[in-house]
Amino acid sequence: MNFTGFEEKDFEVFEIPGLDNRMDALKQQVRPKFQEIGPVMAEYLEQLLNQPMYPHVARHARRTVNPPNDSWVAFCHDKRGYKKHPHFQIGLWQTHVFMNFGLIYESPQRQHYAKQLRDHAEEVLERIPQNYVWIPNHMDPNAVPASEVDAGKLDELATRLATVKQGELLVGRNIPKAEAAAMSGEELLNEAKACFKTLQPLYKLAAGEVVFV
Repeated sequence: MNFTGFEEKDFEVFEIPGLDNRMDALKQQVRPKFQEIGPVMAEYLEQLLNQPMYPHVARHARRTVNPPNDSWVAFCHDKRGYKKHPHFQIGLWQTHVFMNFGLIYESPQRQHYAKQLRDHAEEVLERIPQNYVWIPNHMDPNAVPASEVDAGKLDELATRLATVKQGELLVGRNIPKAEAAAMSGEELLNEAKACFKTLQPLYKLAAGEVVFV
């Protein structure tokens, strides 16, 4: 495992103007790190979830004008793609590293997962640490602190997930740029493993299981 962590210059990639220039920097500087993270975390998730899990490094292939403001590696059980499925992510915005689990608008399981969140709100809220965040839009770096999410707010987030055409919901940790840049690769991956273990019951909820451990 060669992942040595993220540096200040990795975050600065998202300041580069222009699609081509930013994509070149992403491919040369950031994407190789996600490719190093991928097999390590996929193996960990396979052991955690007792099923095959595959890494998917963001390609940003749909972009033709606007450069990406974040990038990531995602993990799910489908070797062909992750967007339709519950998945885990590790990625970068200009301001922070994120580690999360959730469903985005392309998933046909949104209504099911939303109902599970409502039906098991007490257990979910008890499980999520106060320093985590809920993310109702994966394309927006702003998030809702878990400390501000009670049963009513969780119901609101779940309803949006289920009923809005672009509804989605992720939850996890954000690590500020300065803090993340000071961490070794091993330290960052250990944080991600701890985060994913915390979020394991939500993956089971999305899969139709109810197992809080």
